[in-house]
Amino acid sequence: MTVSDRPVVLLTGASGYVGGRLLKALEKSGVRLRCLARRPDYLRSRVATETEVARGDVFDPASLTTALQNVSTAYYLVHSMGSAGSFEEKDREGARNFAVAARAAGVRRVIYLGGLGEGGELSTHLRSRHEVGEVLRESGVQVIEFRASIIIGSGSLSFEMVRALAERLPVMITPKWVAVKAQPIAISDMIEYLLAALKLDAAGNPIYEVGGADVVSYGDILREYSRQRGLRRVMIPVPVLTPRLSSLWLGLVTPLYARVGRKLIDSMIHRTVVRDDAALKVFSIRPLGMREAIALALRNEDFDYRGTRWSDAMSAAGEPREWGGVRFGNRLVDSRVVHVKVPPERAFAPIRRIGGTTGWYYGEWLWQLRGFLDLLAGGVGMRRGRRDAESLEVGDAVDCWRVETFDPPRQLRLAAEMRLPGRAWLDFEVAAEGIGSTIRQTAIFDPVGLPGIAYWYGIFPLHQLVFAGMLRGITRAAIATDSDPGLSQQATDAD
Repeated sequence: MTVSDRPVVLLTGASGYVGGRLLKALEKSGVRLRCLARRPDYLRSRVATETEVARGDVFDPASLTTALQNVSTAYYLVHSMGSAGSFEEKDREGARNFAVAARAAGVRRVIYLGGLGEGGELSTHLRSRHEVGEVLRESGVQVIEFRASIIIGSGSLSFEMVRALAERLPVMITPKWVAVKAQPIAISDMIEYLLAALKLDAAGNPIYEVGGADVVSYGDILREYSRQRGLRRVMIPVPVLTPRLSSLWLGLVTPLYARVGRKLIDSMIHRTVVRDDAALKVFSIRPLGMREAIALALRNEDFDYRGTRWSDAMSAAGEPREWGGVRFGNRLVDSRVVHVKVPPERAFAPIRRIGGTTGWYYGEWLWQLRGFLDLLAGGVGMRRGRRDAESLEVGDAVDCWRVETFDPPRQLRLAAEMRLPGRAWLDFEVAAEGIGSTIRQTAIFDPVGLPGIAYWYGIFPLHQLVFAGMLRGITRAAIATDSDPGLSQQATDAD
C-alpha cells in the first residue's frame, strides 16, 4: 500500500489547546494525518511537512466532503466556548453537519472529547457538550466519547487562570464555586487517552469518564499551586459573586476575558467527578494526581515553553464576525516611516517581540486602558499575551491582535480582535536602505458606516500619540539590540 492509499486520520480543532498537543502526538505516532482548518494558512506553519491541511468548516457542509475523503478515524474537538450569546444551536449544527458528512464518506470511527457532569446538575455548556456526543452517535458512525473535567497543563485555560490568580493576588476573595469538587486530569494523560482510542478494540459507542487520581476543588488547586511556587496566599470565602460578576473579576486579574470566563465558571459551579471507572479497566493509562500534574505544568513554565495555549485557538476570540452584506467605507490609513542605522534583521528584532511581556514600546497604561474597555464590551482585552516571547507564527494571538502575516525580517501584520465598528490591522515593514534599514508602520481601518468613521477620527489624535511613540520605541530597541544583543528588549517609553 502506497502512502497515498493509507487511511487518513482527520483532526479537527488542531489550533486549539488539546488539539494542538494531540497534533504533535499524532505526528510522532506515524499515522497519515490531515487537519481540518477554516484558515489553513494559520495552521500550516505549525504542522510537519507530511501533515495535510485541508480547508473546511463544520458550518459549511460542502467543505467537509473533500476533507473527509479516505478518512478512517476523525477526532472531533470543536466547541464554541468563545462564542457570544447562545452557542447550543451552533454546537448542534456543527456536529450534525460533521456527522452526516462522516457517514457519507465512510468514516469508521469518530473520537470526541466532551465534558464531565452529573445528570440534572449540568451547566448549559456541559449539557451542550453531552448533546454534541448524542448528535454524533445518531449518524451511525461509531463514536468513542471521552468526558473530562479540568485539564491541567501549561497554557490550558484552567491552569492559566489558577496561575494568574495565585501569582497576582496575595489575598483572594473566593466565591462558592471555588469549593466545588472536580477531578482534574493532566494534559499528557488526556492525550494518551485520545491516542489509545485510535487502536481500541471496542464495539458500540462507549463513553469513558476520565480524570486524574485526585478529587479536589479549585481552592485545593490554588493552594497546591501556591505551595509549589513558595507563595503564601490567603483565601477569603464569600457567599456572593455570581458567575457574571466572577467573570468580570477574572477578566481584571487573569488572561481570561468576560465571555469565556462566564462560561468556564458556569461549568465550575457543578461537580465534575468521575462516577464510572470503565476507563481504568479498558485502558492501561494510570493518570497523575493533582500534585504531579501541577509540577509537570510548572516544569514546562520553567523552560518557558508551552506547546499550545487556549487563547491561540481561532475560536478563542469568538466566532469570526459575519460581514456578509455589510458595506465598508474606504480604508483609512495612518502610515509613518523611520530610518535606522542597523541591518534589517536587527531592525525587525523588536517588532517580532512586540506585545506580551515586551509590551508595545509606548504608553503601556493606554494599551491597558484600551484592553479594559474592550473587556467591558465583551472583547478579548489585553491579557492573552503571546505564546512565546521570541518567536511568532501565523495565527498566534498577541494580546488583542492575531498574527496574519509573518515574514521575517520583512513584515509583520496583526489583525485586530478587539470590539470595533469595522476591521483593523497594524502592519510593520522593514527594508534595507543605504547603510541601514527603513521601518514602516501602518495602521489600517476598514470602517462600517458612520459609527466606524466617527470611531476612527475620534481616536485619531490618540493614534498619532501612541503609534508615533511606538515607532520611536522600536527604533531605540533596534539600536540597543545592535549595540548589545544581550540588552533587554523592553524599550518602552515612560512618557
